[in-house]
Amino acid sequence: MSALLVDWKESAGAAGSTWPKEIIPLGPGESAREVVWKKIQDLSDSDHRDPFMVADLGALASRHQAFCQALPRVSPFYAVKCNSSPWVLRVLAALGTGFDCASQVELEQVLGLGVAPSRIIYAHPCKPISCLQYAAHHGVQLMTFDSEEELTKVARHHPGARLVLRLWTQDSSSVFPLSAKFGARLEMCERLLTSARALGLAVVGASFHVGSSCRNAHVFTQAIADCRRLFEMGRGVWHEMNLLDIGGGFPGVEGSEPMFEEMARVIHAALARDFPEGTGVEIIAEPGRFYEEPVCTAAVNIIAKKAVPEAGGYRKLLYYLNEGHYGIFRVCLRELVSRTPMVVKELGSEPPLFPCILYGPTCDAFDKLFQQEVQLPELDVGDWLIFPSMGAYTWVMSSTFNGFLPTTICYAMGAEFRSLLETAP
Repeated sequence: MSALLVDWKESAGAAGSTWPKEIIPLGPGESAREVVWKKIQDLSDSDHRDPFMVADLGALASRHQAFCQALPRVSPFYAVKCNSSPWVLRVLAALGTGFDCASQVELEQVLGLGVAPSRIIYAHPCKPISCLQYAAHHGVQLMTFDSEEELTKVARHHPGARLVLRLWTQDSSSVFPLSAKFGARLEMCERLLTSARALGLAVVGASFHVGSSCRNAHVFTQAIADCRRLFEMGRGVWHEMNLLDIGGGFPGVEGSEPMFEEMARVIHAALARDFPEGTGVEIIAEPGRFYEEPVCTAAVNIIAKKAVPEAGGYRKLLYYLNEGHYGIFRVCLRELVSRTPMVVKELGSEPPLFPCILYGPTCDAFDKLFQQEVQLPELDVGDWLIFPSMGAYTWVMSSTFNGFLPTTICYAMGAEFRSLLETAP
């Protein structure tokens, strides 16, 4: 255990605190970013400058509050796939969110926290038979489908399921589109609803997903209107349609276009038009990135460096970091822009900047952090870079390729959120 962590624990104990040992208590006015700086100072005195992340659980609670305020009619079912680290799930369970699970392991994680099966949607349209049987055995009834083949499986292995038909959605404006893989087109839905009825299955609603990191809020307008037509089809063949799942796609980084608040206004207007209050329809969503992106800050170390001369006397710098594509930066190669890190180094007021490529630690040349170069000052081996907004689709996608271990996560929380820890499972 580092001396820094010992100090935190001793100070917490001296104050009579009963904080869980995994949580770093933040002092009055202290931010999680300050925890990052303190840990960097501690590690800089060591030869083992391993990468790490600090997760601000208070920021997670604040995001939940912001979501519920902006979309008061919509119950959040957090997308576990986005960040399934233990304390993230425990805090969300304490906050009372539902959970969107996509596999048996995710179901086991959430049910293991004591979350009621009614607070879970098994939101994967293509499920293995063994997972259907697990869901049936543990009382998880709400689940999605988008094909007749899936209906046949469900009828045999989970006939008591409450099914939600996933609709194909125009998602070309999203950074990570999903409709090429999932969703039934509207013209196919009546046949699917009729087939479900013939198999004795209950379809209770409709769902869609506009794609992760949606860049056009108005795609929700058309998707919600299509769901209203799907509801009419379902009721026409005697299904009790009473659930609408508007999926995810909400932006997570401050300054995103569109802003979350704008997206929420568009959704609110569409719901008011097509699913007005008083109609008895429950509305849920599957936020992931919006909740998680700002929660984690990552710190990585430069382990090697190479200067490459270019035409005209210019230099390009190659920095080799102890984290990369096969760790927490895997999702970054699919993003549209590079993330500019914060430099942990005393520099002049306006140091010269150089085009830089940031490589990860493995022997694979594909292992780099971003598609584009970034502009950074000249740094040295042993210097640190800090990357904010690294909570979504980072730690969960890490591997141990080439023998490099996953980045560790430290959790921090302010005293104003301490009551959540007392109710967390």
